[in-house]
Amino acid sequence: MSEDTYKTISAPSEGIYTEKRSKFIAIALPVRTVDEVKSHLEVYQKKYYDARHNCTAYIIGRNRELKRCSDDGEPGGTAGKPMLEVLLSEGITNVVVIVTRYFGGTLLGTGGLVRAYTQAVKEGLADAGIRTMIYGVCFTLKLAYTDVGKIQYLLANEQITIGESRYTQNVEFDLQIPKERAEEIRRKLTEATAGRIQIEQISEGYYTDISG
Repeated sequence: MSEDTYKTISAPSEGIYTEKRSKFIAIALPVRTVDEVKSHLEVYQKKYYDARHNCTAYIIGRNRELKRCSDDGEPGGTAGKPMLEVLLSEGITNVVVIVTRYFGGTLLGTGGLVRAYTQAVKEGLADAGIRTMIYGVCFTLKLAYTDVGKIQYLLANEQITIGESRYTQNVEFDLQIPKERAEEIRRKLTEATAGRIQIEQISEGYYTDISG
């Protein structure tokens, strides 16, 4: 994966895993800061105030610079660490998982706890929708109707998806293009229309890859 891309989750997601009557409730949430992590944790500690444990693992930063986890009273290394390992194996960042455990009356042992917390996080992530974020630019193209076909053909060949389209006196296409390809695509669009096309850069930043 390019250094200007990263993977994260699309939306909050919850899953439940049960092992020997112990119930593990896992919630995965998109975050950008440690303060957001703390805020979410406070919410779920209050929601599940009667639970034995609210264990956490989170990764923050485009290059996954910040990684933290907590066993919250479980035996060391049996909860937070395996939870973090699942996030690392998925290659995602800007995410926190909180796993709340209600004790079922039977001890699971260290191996059982590791397996349970691992599986709980997988259940929590199941509906989160992992997405790739790309650093790029947003262009608005303004072109004549006579140039629409060739521009659509060019963009399809370049594997660039047209976003919103507007058909009025002229035609407008919105595009999101990886930063490193922006000038190349601008040049090809200009050449394809002999300079007739108007290209305006609207913004620059991370966006969701919709090419797939």
